[in-house]
Amino acid sequence: MDRYLKTQAGQDVRKRVASCFVLTEVGPAPIAFYTLTSTSIALHDLPTSMAKKLPRYPSVPATLMGRLAVDRRHRGRRLGELMIMDAFSRALRSEIATCAFVVDAKNETAERFYKAYAFLPLGETGNRFFMPMAEIAKIFA
Repeated sequence: MDRYLKTQAGQDVRKRVASCFVLTEVGPAPIAFYTLTSTSIALHDLPTSMAKKLPRYPSVPATLMGRLAVDRRHRGRRLGELMIMDAFSRALRSEIATCAFVVDAKNETAERFYKAYAFLPLGETGNRFFMPMAEIAKIFA
């Protein structure tokens, strides 16, 4: 977490390749963060039931949460859930079209976390998951 925030986040934001959202308590020290960027999903990587409802483009727009981290000292406080809900809310409110929210599970712990929030496997890579924006909209309805 610290390494990315200290060495890469500023560059990513300045170059407009990612937006970084940081959670702090008292003082400037971050206790959690996530990044959002745009991506696309190959239509053939989506479940058939979803793909058949979309235009027949080779790929469709999506939002990628490239990073999600919580400081070790603050784990167990459900901050990961808070951050993902904030990210969902931002993606849903965006004026830029997106049909899904995509995450990469870096390890089995991350995979279990995303599956607990009903993320679905995306394609055949094994570590990429998604949630349709229609499902995210239901959370906030």
